[in-house]
Amino acid sequence: MNTLAVAMKVKIRVVRASDSPEETEKYIKGHLKVLESYGVTKVTSADRSWVNNPYVYLVLVESEDGEQVLGGGRVQLRSEGFPLPLEGAIFEKDERIVEYMKRFPELKVAEFCGLWNSREVSGYGIGSIYLIRIGVAITALLGLDCIMAFCSPFTVANSQAVGLRIIEELGENGTFLYPKEGLVATIMELEDVYEMKRAREEEREFILNLIKNPDQIIMAPSKMGDLEIEFNLSSYNSHQ
Repeated sequence: MNTLAVAMKVKIRVVRASDSPEETEKYIKGHLKVLESYGVTKVTSADRSWVNNPYVYLVLVESEDGEQVLGGGRVQLRSEGFPLPLEGAIFEKDERIVEYMKRFPELKVAEFCGLWNSREVSGYGIGSIYLIRIGVAITALLGLDCIMAFCSPFTVANSQAVGLRIIEELGENGTFLYPKEGLVATIMELEDVYEMKRAREEEREFILNLIKNPDQIIMAPSKMGDLEIEFNLSSYNSHQ
């Protein structure tokens, strides 16, 4: 008997962490579980100091019924008393980060960090490309000038595809041993979030469409089968 394959369905929405303690807890637990599976037990992006920061927004990948958080990321704005997580991580290895960050006004640059996805959605491209695209879209929706990120070797190419550049002025041509010896992280930024001049045209179009239509449903093919994504990127209150 033939049965029709049912597409994987997920919802992706954005919440302010300080206003959403239940969702924040689910996000943290899921992230730590993934980190532990890779043997990483100490990482600056896994601490809880940001939980009550009003300038932190969570991108949540949820199951169709909204009960499970299957992945996500964190957009953390740089504000007084709250440097970006990457600033502390880099300072231990390269103090030039202090001077570099002076170019950004308060609440105009953010770090996209804490990206993860569970095994349930592994292979659908959630962590490898969709969260990166959404990070750029949210940066524009929040009215920021720049998004920065510490990228693993697996996400550098996709980050470049959406327009991020490697900050070769820091570290060893932009690379650091982080979060532990043997693991390499690359510092990257997108400083033209409204133009994305370095982005591939198809990526630029996808992100601009998300910015113009933050609430929409798409059907996307993947190596694991069809993926239905319900975007709800206007589900937060802007800091402005």
